[in-house]
Amino acid sequence: RPISLFAFGLVAVTTVGVAVVSHAVVPGLSWATAFTLGAIVSPTDALAATEVANRLNLPRRVVSILEGESLINDGMALVLYKTAVAAAVAGTFSLWDASWRLVVNVIGGVLVGLAVAYVVRQVRKRVDDAPTEVALALLSGYLAYLPASVIGVSGVLAAVTIGVYMGWYTPELTTVQTRLSGNSFWEILVFLVNALLFALIGLQLHSIASRISITPALIGEAAAITAAVVVLRFLFVPVFTYVPRLLFRSVRERDPYPPWQGPVVISWAGVRGAVSLAAALALPANFPQRDVIVFITFVVILASLLGPILTLPALVGVIGIEDDGGAEREDAKARIKAAEAAMARIEEIASEGWAYDDSLERARGQYRFRTNRFRARYDGVDEDGAEER
Repeated sequence: RPISLFAFGLVAVTTVGVAVVSHAVVPGLSWATAFTLGAIVSPTDALAATEVANRLNLPRRVVSILEGESLINDGMALVLYKTAVAAAVAGTFSLWDASWRLVVNVIGGVLVGLAVAYVVRQVRKRVDDAPTEVALALLSGYLAYLPASVIGVSGVLAAVTIGVYMGWYTPELTTVQTRLSGNSFWEILVFLVNALLFALIGLQLHSIASRISITPALIGEAAAITAAVVVLRFLFVPVFTYVPRLLFRSVRERDPYPPWQGPVVISWAGVRGAVSLAAALALPANFPQRDVIVFITFVVILASLLGPILTLPALVGVIGIEDDGGAEREDAKARIKAAEAAMARIEEIASEGWAYDDSLERARGQYRFRTNRFRARYDGVDEDGAEER
């Protein structure tokens, strides 16, 4: 629920809010162009969010929401971006037509992504070769994007959908060797793509600076839009966090009100990055006020990167938010399952009658100890029976 509300609701609110502010402060900016800028700066960046979260001892739920939101909101933002760019280039806009196309794009993209994901999953079940599986993982996004684009729905959402789907099923499809190879490959690829995007924006800014005058007025306009991005997030993260619980008793009972520190951290950690860069650079060369939009996007990204990265550790210390031990509990649960599987296998060996009784008993004792140890850790109690602090 929170990831969906942030990925769809917060993106829509940010797009509209930034469009209103940019239309008001940037001279000559049409509504369609303003909505394009709003869609460009509305999604958060997955890599930046993960890097920020990993540096701090944040509760697991906060980290999951930040990462989940940034992985999914790209699709919603780029669907809005596509609609706004088409309206700006065509010079006409129909609310009914845009709304209908938005719904078809979203639903169609998700359905295509699910269909292709199912096929890719069946193929990967039958493949047992690390390089081949990594290559299939790399190509999966394209395999979903291309058919979705051909039939006229959102290829981006199709790619996001297959990514989420395959991410869910990957543990049952891959071996340890494949996961190690894949992790190394993706880490290098993501680094290179992000480095390339920032290099391209640097090259673009040099030519943009020669075509437009970077005056104090333009810097002020960029600062106003950056402030709008920050303020809108601070206003609506608490709204999407607490209002559903206020309105629906079932939500309250299933998921009680979180402490206020969580929404504060999520609000401040809304880092913009590669997706906004790519969207700004993808604007057609003849797009109205393209240079101004690219410059403002760069300012928003720079401010959002420097702000959280430099100040979030201090903010976490001031408000007193701490790690809730979620990662340790998951690790303990996994080790309990592994020990129980080992115990079951020991009993299978015992029933076959070929192993020595003292060896079996020694193995049982070892895994009983491991099970009790990690069950105590999972329950928050140490081996001496004292509650962990």
